[in-house]
Amino acid sequence: MQPKALILFATGTNRDRDAAQALELAGAAVEIAPLKHLRQNNLTWNDYQIMVIAGGFSYADALGAGKLLALDLLHYFVDQVTEFVARGKPVIGICNGFQALVKAGLLPYPSQNLSEPSATLTFNQRGHFECRWVSLKPVSPICIWTRGLTERIDCPVAHGEGNFVVGNPSILRDLKSAGQVALIYTHPDGSPAGGVYPYNPNGSVMDIAGICNPAGNVLGLMPHPEDNVFPYQHPNWTRQGRNSGLPLFQNGVRYAEEI
Repeated sequence: MQPKALILFATGTNRDRDAAQALELAGAAVEIAPLKHLRQNNLTWNDYQIMVIAGGFSYADALGAGKLLALDLLHYFVDQVTEFVARGKPVIGICNGFQALVKAGLLPYPSQNLSEPSATLTFNQRGHFECRWVSLKPVSPICIWTRGLTERIDCPVAHGEGNFVVGNPSILRDLKSAGQVALIYTHPDGSPAGGVYPYNPNGSVMDIAGICNPAGNVLGLMPHPEDNVFPYQHPNWTRQGRNSGLPLFQNGVRYAEEI
C-alpha cells in the first residue's frame, strides 16, 4: 500500500513543495496542509503514515527560529503529534522544521523539561546567514531515515540559526552512544569537517547536522536533502556523482510501507 505523507507548514514556510516532490519521487502520496487549516478542519491524522515539518521561515522567525511553529505544535496539535511519534511512524523536520522539533521538546528526547532544554539550535558561529552546499555523512545505526545509507549526501543549507549546542557535555556522549547523531558535516572526501568552516557551516558541536529521537523514527536536520533529488540540481552534476538526498526519503517511505 502506498504510504501517505502529511506535510505541515505555517506562514513563511517555503520548502513544502520541495519536500513533497522528494517524497513523491520516493513513492509516497503527499498532502500539504497549512496549520491554520488543520486547526479549522477535522483531519484524521491516522490516515497518514509519514509526517514532515518543512523548512522555511515560519512566522518570519519573529520570536526566534522555529519558536512560534513549536508553540503551534504544543498547543494545538500536541495529542496528534505525540501519538504519531509514539506509534513509530516516520517524522522528519528539515531546517526550520528541525528547529521546531527541538523547541517543542520532541528532540533530542521526548517529554523533556522545556524550561531547561538539553539542546537547542542557535545563531551560526559566524553570526550571519549561510546559504551554501555542504556534504553530509549518515552515521546513525538506529535512525530509520539514514540507516544503511553509505553514500555521502550533498545538499544546500540556508539558515541563520543552525548551530546545534547542548547544555552539558554528557548529553553529547549520551547522544553519540545511543546512536542519535544521525548526520554529520564532512569534507567533500567524507572525512568529518572537524568544525572547519565552511564544511561545518554553522559551528555545530561535533559537526552535528541532524539528530534523531531514541526510537529512531523522528529525524531533524538543518540541511535540505529535498533540494538534491534530481541530477541537474547538483552544481557539479556533469562532472561527478550526484550524491543525492533521495535515498534518505526512500528510506522513510520504505519504512512507512512496512509498519
